[in-house]
Amino acid sequence: MDQLILAAEECDIANEVVCVPANVLDLFEFNSVPVFIGLGAVVVSLLMYFAFRKPKLVPGKFQAAIESLMSIVTDNIARDVIGPKGVKYIPYLLSLFFFIWAGNLMELVPGINFPYPSRMAIPLTLAVITWLIFVIEGIRKQGIHFFTDLIWPTHVPVGLRPLVGIIEFVSTIVVRPFSLTVRLFANMVAGHVMLALLLGSAGFFLLGVIGGDISILRGSIGAAWFVVGVAIFLFELLVGFLQAYIFTLLTAVYIDSSINPQH
Repeated sequence: MDQLILAAEECDIANEVVCVPANVLDLFEFNSVPVFIGLGAVVVSLLMYFAFRKPKLVPGKFQAAIESLMSIVTDNIARDVIGPKGVKYIPYLLSLFFFIWAGNLMELVPGINFPYPSRMAIPLTLAVITWLIFVIEGIRKQGIHFFTDLIWPTHVPVGLRPLVGIIEFVSTIVVRPFSLTVRLFANMVAGHVMLALLLGSAGFFLLGVIGGDISILRGSIGAAWFVVGVAIFLFELLVGFLQAYIFTLLTAVYIDSSINPQH
């Protein structure tokens, strides 16, 4: 009889179809995450060091690759979204992008297989920092009008202003940090779980065949799961980059709405 693979060490199989954490607050705890954060910082620092320790006027392939990644943030996000004022925020946006991207790629590193943005505390912290920046910049730039223009938007008919004002205020001040958090967290958790299930199931079926439980059906299922798992693995390379890009892009959009309200 096939054994059942469980995601938790202790689980009431009779009464629980899906095992749940003993404490939901585990999703918010850092635990060993600082080690992975430090590793990500070291990796990014080494990339920058080796790319720019001896910069060339005509860059080599490695320097050109890193410069292309940086230009995505400096040109396509900071300058194109925020405008000339976006230069001020380039250090934060670059740090944000590479921090998230390095963390996402750790999902694919053998022996680690854990993207630290899939720990709720990480995207929540980044979202709160972004929230503080665009709210503080909005107040600094617009003063009290930052809030009054949200509550009483003059660009809509008077009769709709109370309703639209409530929606705008809640979506801007309350929803934005949570939407940023959940978008990054959910995507990285989903990819991590899919890889674990597909490759874990493939190993379970294929090892059974290798161990002597010869079955064409079992081997076929294992091989199919392995192929799909490899496809998801490659897809997660793209997803890791896109999630870092989207989070950084939305940060720039929110900052732009605070310092350039006419946009």
